[in-house]
Amino acid sequence: MRIVIQRVRHAAVSIAGRTCASIGSGMLILLGVEDADTDADIEWLCRKTIALRIFDDNDGVMNLPVTSLHDGGIIVVSQFTLMASTRKGNRPSYIRASRPEVALPLYNRFVERLSELYGHPVQTGVFGADMQVSLLNDGPVTIIIDSHDRQ
Repeated sequence: MRIVIQRVRHAAVSIAGRTCASIGSGMLILLGVEDADTDADIEWLCRKTIALRIFDDNDGVMNLPVTSLHDGGIIVVSQFTLMASTRKGNRPSYIRASRPEVALPLYNRFVERLSELYGHPVQTGVFGADMQVSLLNDGPVTIIIDSHDRQ
């Protein structure tokens, strides 16, 4: 399981011109799932995400987790292209990305567990939909975490 976390001033997800999720300050998380992912990957990634200290304290130092934001939020968007392989040629291969019947239940469990740890509902896009994501990346701060490469 691979995620890209972007610290944002605001973010929104739209489908066919209609906004389905929006937040002010917080995290926009893109999530890619592969067949080898398990509930253990979900648990580790959710705990790591919630504890990640990427928000500024009063001294302007990235020292606070998302839970410290008073008006913060989290949006999770499914993105199978995060599992792309570009080793051969110029056309990415998505063979590592799970099919929807595997990925959707894992995506839903990720969102549910993240919401539990966050203590607030986590907003989402719509799995498998053609989404337009807009954001103002704050910093910019972008973190990539792969549950199979725990550095």
